[in-house]
Amino acid sequence: MRALAKIAEATRGTRWEGRLYVVGGSVRDEIMGNRPITDFDIVTEESAEELAQFLYEKGISKIEPVLYPRFGTALIRVAGINVELVRARREEYHPESRKPDVEPATLVEDARRRDFTINALMRNLHTQELVDPLGCALEDIRNRILRTPVDPHITFRDDPLRMLRAVRFRWKLNLTPADGLYDAIRSNRERLRIISAERIRDEVTKMLLHPTAPEALADLMDLGLLDQFWPEFRECVDVDQGDYHSHPVWQHLLDVVRAVAERGDLVLTLSALFHDIGKARTRSVEESGRVRFLGHEKVGAQMAAEMLLRLRFSKADAEAVALLVRNHMRLGSMEVFTPAAARRLLRDLGDQVDRLLQLCKADARALRPIPKPIDFDHIERVLEQVRAETKEPTFRPPLSGDEVMEILHLEPGPEVGRWLRALEEAVLDGEIPAEDKATARKWLLRQARH
Repeated sequence: MRALAKIAEATRGTRWEGRLYVVGGSVRDEIMGNRPITDFDIVTEESAEELAQFLYEKGISKIEPVLYPRFGTALIRVAGINVELVRARREEYHPESRKPDVEPATLVEDARRRDFTINALMRNLHTQELVDPLGCALEDIRNRILRTPVDPHITFRDDPLRMLRAVRFRWKLNLTPADGLYDAIRSNRERLRIISAERIRDEVTKMLLHPTAPEALADLMDLGLLDQFWPEFRECVDVDQGDYHSHPVWQHLLDVVRAVAERGDLVLTLSALFHDIGKARTRSVEESGRVRFLGHEKVGAQMAAEMLLRLRFSKADAEAVALLVRNHMRLGSMEVFTPAAARRLLRDLGDQVDRLLQLCKADARALRPIPKPIDFDHIERVLEQVRAETKEPTFRPPLSGDEVMEILHLEPGPEVGRWLRALEEAVLDGEIPAEDKATARKWLLRQARH
């Protein structure tokens, strides 16, 4: 990479030559043949802060170094790439915090404080020699073994976020957990509660944006990690759904996630994960034995919004997911999908209509054959037709409140609002073109005479 080459060239003939090591994900991914990452970590037994200042003064870093004195690290930017410079260190953690006390140390000690052996392999920046301070990192990478540098109980107690990273790395990199690794996560799972919602959100988001999202979610449930921040999903395990469902609710959620995960669309994947979460709280069984979940989409929408905001997802994403969950039964409840239904769907869902179609298709694929499947081809044809015919996607009334008062000689009040709503319904039903004021005026006068 150009950024590394520039740093190597700038430090030749200095005290840093031969004493800088690229470490972590970039070295790991190079060995594994994965797509290169876009930032780098360089570790040294020298002062990282002094190195950062040297590179800035030489014009190599295009930003003034961002220094983190407590950890002995500095962030610079070279050739458009973020590079973190790290002084080798040892760490001591306190029980209620993931922020350690640190002090300078050797490369071996630095490798031992890292999360997994696969992230402890180093490459000398100047000689390109691979350095394996632990003696097992290269072998673990080649054998695709996920292992902690020290006893996993210590690793996970020190920094509980590493338990989520373990699940993410396992599935993203197709690794096999070392013996005892998952047992240590189960033993320490409640430690995750000291981690901030934002950091948990970021790890979960990375899992959900990968095609192996359902496998990662299954691990989070099995290990008890999901219970630490979204315990509501535990309610869905083993909840039988009756006819047309091959699996209980939790497994069905994973099936629908699997059907959309390849798209890499966070809102869509979250909607798949949450779409039936309200079923556990609305399940009932009729005398005939039929299982019902009346109103589960409304209950689920409220739960989804609350759970996403709890984990500090953006308000926009929480609202979009709740909207999709609330409407995911809508297409299946229609006998015939008409242009009027298409207009109402476009009005209510706006730019989320296409996501709703993808969600509903994924949901349908996860069901057993049903007597009357949804005709998605017909729905898409009608939507395309309505979109082509309509310039105004919100289907607002062509007339304003002032215009309605003038035409009908009304004073401001509730009656004006009733006429505006009636005009909107007429537009949605196709009686009035969305932007046709003349037709709307005639319609209004005609209705007022009746």
